[in-house]
Amino acid sequence: MSTTAQHGHVNPVLPVLAELVARGHRVTYPVPDRFSDAVAATGATVLPIRADHPGPMVGEELAEGGVLAGRQRLLVEARSAYAQMTAELDGDMPDIVAYDSTGWAGKALARLHDRPAIELAPHVVPWEGFAEQYAAHYDFLDAPSGRAWQHDMNAWLAEIGVSMGNQEFLGSPDRSVVLIPAAMQPHLDRVDQERYTFVGPVIGDRSRQGTWPEPDRPLLLVSLGSTFTDRPGFWRDCVAAMHGTGWLTVLAIGSNVDPADLGDLPEDVIARQWVPQLAVLEHASAFVTHAGMGACSEGLWHGVPMVAVPQATDQIVNGPRLAELGVGELLPAGELTPSRLRDAVRRVSSSEIIANSCAEHQRIARGAGGAAAAADEIESLVR
Repeated sequence: MSTTAQHGHVNPVLPVLAELVARGHRVTYPVPDRFSDAVAATGATVLPIRADHPGPMVGEELAEGGVLAGRQRLLVEARSAYAQMTAELDGDMPDIVAYDSTGWAGKALARLHDRPAIELAPHVVPWEGFAEQYAAHYDFLDAPSGRAWQHDMNAWLAEIGVSMGNQEFLGSPDRSVVLIPAAMQPHLDRVDQERYTFVGPVIGDRSRQGTWPEPDRPLLLVSLGSTFTDRPGFWRDCVAAMHGTGWLTVLAIGSNVDPADLGDLPEDVIARQWVPQLAVLEHASAFVTHAGMGACSEGLWHGVPMVAVPQATDQIVNGPRLAELGVGELLPAGELTPSRLRDAVRRVSSSEIIANSCAEHQRIARGAGGAAAAADEIESLVR
């Protein structure tokens, strides 16, 4: 398995690893130390690698640099991961390579060693007309910085022996298992159903992360994921919005904000840099989310009404989609005030229509196949 070392890419594949191990397969996953315990818990073999970059980007860096900044970092990671993987796997190459769209090292390994490969996609996938619809988002490739990145990417591919340019290399996979609720996929009817197989959200057992006590009042979980947490003003707005409402509010503020920066918190607000999200969602009456795909999937899995506050990237598509599905509301980040946030939480948590939609999408998500269906697709590639 090969992905970028980010929570939103590692977490969704862990249940698939566990399912493959349970079926008797030997699974190896190259990850940095911070993911070793989570991977080892699935029974898979951890291939320790270092990440030769400063670590995960914070939201402001990603927003400022856009897609190019992400690709530059992924190239650094791919160069490093590929060199380490090939050194460790010398003489023991895998029979099948699974990767996601960020796992360039794994994709290159499969091509160079003529191994069957399959993408595990924890995100939306392209549809007919996607390239034309989002052409403007790739104008950066024609700018000097974009051309420099393409030169560097092509140089790496040539260096390791991949005889194609970056655009062909990063093109559509031959086979892909999509680890998201099909309802979250834009233009599902225009997706190549022979190439892409949707198995729904893949939610595994994370009890090792801890539990969360059942509250004596309605519980609101607020999370901006692991990247877009550098928003002290947002967290203060959440406190102002929910204090005194009779709710218990849990803020998962991430590692980019010091809890002390939020000042003294009232007894009905808890701020922690990390919480066991699945355990909290089991008791949540509402979920304020940045609308990353992992968060959307987990919210639908638990049938929790959501208020989407997209920050960047795919969240801009996911947030409106949650509202379209009737499982919550969209509150654009630039329009958020304490009163608007409070009102949105009250509306989504009290709406019978939203409750019914949440229950229906929860039923669909839990019956979509999940890790077992993903493992079936991978096993179909065994020669």
